[in-house]
Amino acid sequence: MRILLDECLPRVLGQELSEHHVRTVREMQWSGSKNGKLLALTAQEFDVFLTVDSNMRYQQNMITFAIAVVTLVTVSNRLEHILPLVPHLLEILPTIQPYTLTELTVSKPSS
Repeated sequence: MRILLDECLPRVLGQELSEHHVRTVREMQWSGSKNGKLLALTAQEFDVFLTVDSNMRYQQNMITFAIAVVTLVTVSNRLEHILPLVPHLLEILPTIQPYTLTELTVSKPSS
């Protein structure tokens, strides 16, 4: 699967997704692009756009982009906060569909 990491994500996250073709917004020289333009560019070359921007669902009409967006909902964009989501991300990637937005959240331990 071809995955683009948003510029707000640590690029070393790509190492955790090594079975996929992972690039960063910076590598593609798309840094600073607004979300709509960025999603349009991404849809031309990638299957999944990975971000921590939880406002994306309110800012963009996902039905206009032939790409799947996965939002990682964490305390911060630091790698140690993102890593607990990686197993679930790897689990859903094979079934993810274009024109969708999926949010992954770290589950809280039950009390």
